[in-house]
Amino acid sequence: MEVGQSWTDTPRQTGEKGETSSLGASVARLYGRNPPANMTFFRRPFALVGTVGALCLLVVISVRFMAAGPGIISTLWITSGVAVVTWLKGGRGLAYSVAFAALVFMALMAGELILGNPPHRAIIFVGLNLFEIMLAVALLRYVFPKLDVHTVKGQVKLIVTCMIASFPSALVCGALVHHGASDGYLGGVRMWWLGHGLGMLMVLATGLSLSGVISGAVGGISVSRKHRIGRLVEAAAMLVVLVGASLMVFNYSFMAVGFAILPLLLLIAVRMRVLGTAVGLLVVSVIAIKGTMAGSGPYHNMEVGAALAMAQMLILFGYSPVLVVAALLDERDALAERARSGRQKAEETSAAKSRLLANVAHEIKSPVGGIIGIAEMWASGHLGEVTAAQKDMAQMMVRTGRQIENLAHDLLDVSQAESGAVRIELRPTDVAGVLHDVSHTISMMPEAAGLKLDIQVAETGLKVVADSQRLTQIMVNLGSNAVKYGRDGGFVRFSATRREDGIIRLAVEDGGQGLTPEKQVQLFEPFNRLGLERSSIEGHGIGLALSKRLAELQKGQMGVASVQGQGASFWVELPEAY
Repeated sequence: MEVGQSWTDTPRQTGEKGETSSLGASVARLYGRNPPANMTFFRRPFALVGTVGALCLLVVISVRFMAAGPGIISTLWITSGVAVVTWLKGGRGLAYSVAFAALVFMALMAGELILGNPPHRAIIFVGLNLFEIMLAVALLRYVFPKLDVHTVKGQVKLIVTCMIASFPSALVCGALVHHGASDGYLGGVRMWWLGHGLGMLMVLATGLSLSGVISGAVGGISVSRKHRIGRLVEAAAMLVVLVGASLMVFNYSFMAVGFAILPLLLLIAVRMRVLGTAVGLLVVSVIAIKGTMAGSGPYHNMEVGAALAMAQMLILFGYSPVLVVAALLDERDALAERARSGRQKAEETSAAKSRLLANVAHEIKSPVGGIIGIAEMWASGHLGEVTAAQKDMAQMMVRTGRQIENLAHDLLDVSQAESGAVRIELRPTDVAGVLHDVSHTISMMPEAAGLKLDIQVAETGLKVVADSQRLTQIMVNLGSNAVKYGRDGGFVRFSATRREDGIIRLAVEDGGQGLTPEKQVQLFEPFNRLGLERSSIEGHGIGLALSKRLAELQKGQMGVASVQGQGASFWVELPEAY
């Protein structure tokens, strides 16, 4: 889910007349109208109470358990992150923002007062926290409105947002508040900046990725119950191992083995992607900060302030980049899914096209056969005496009908070839026999008159693994094209040669005008006659496409070698039969 979306884009009505009673409704009545959709968050009592209670409790926990030594600044502050996520997902608009900012102010102030902070200090802390919250919301809503945490670019933007949002408050806090940092002003700035920036990063990564999971489930992504249970068990096991390893590294060990956590985080990134990685980072960070504050872990021999600084740096530069790795994996999965979906749609489109071609071919064949029969009877005089002009017209009808009939047969073959319905029987096939049959067939074409037909077989006994009928169909098509388009050269040559790798090449060569490189690229496109649509040469532009597909169905391949002005050589390569 993108940060520009909210959980309450659609207003929820209660009661038969849609009347509501809440803070949101009261605010809306100030404008003399019904409560708008962006105020639905405030029409939910549990959401209001839960938000106030959670923020207040997080303030107390963060300061009581995560404050650095004698200081009062938390070294891992997650309260701002929770407030930002709730703000973004609760609604939008000026009225909502003003009301939610007031809600956050009250919750934070309550927490500070419970901690016993004097009012002036509580106001400073609440003001600084509210400012960084508002700055983060502004950045995510207006600067990065389409941020997606499941992409590498989105994770980088999220890291930048969190660190920028917490920096101004860190500068002010270091100057106004006694923070207890041993290295003075810069120490206070660093403690606030890294503590608040890291906490916000982990909570936002968790909240925004969790929103995507929820929206995906609502959108109809079906996962079996068994699979869900398995994933939950796997996630729980990984979390237990991570907690144990973190305790060993940061609480029960005094060796510099912080790097041992990284492989576990990478494993979680591979298996659980962004959501699991963000939760794991949050757990590791809490344990690392607490252990360092207790004087344990890799930095036990350093002063507390310096040790906490090192722990924060380790989390920021050592562990947090795993979020980018998880996003990269998510992005790869999304690209693979789009490719799979695109391939499926292409296959469905191709199947629909094949069905259409088959239906058209069947619908054409029957009436055309009747027209050809009547025209032949008319031309032969069986329907009465005919004049010479009428006979020519009848014969022209027969020729045209034959062309349409051939087109119907080609369309049917194309549809069957593309759908895989063509029956192919591969068996050893004599190459010389096929070429002689094809040459004989071509010699009977009227266009072949005056052409020299030649057969050259490199050696006797050559055989290929092919369907003899389909191979003959391919070679006849290539030969007829050579006769029609290359007759200017005065010859058509059929040849067969053996390559060293056990492949037999059958070729049809002519001495015509040849093909430009541009035309060779378009040569095997269905219904593309390369600009000869209005020429006197008959054809429909699907013969070569059909021949190429038939060659591929026989585990072969087809191509052309041509230089403009020097003829063309179309070839088919098939495996040799031993």
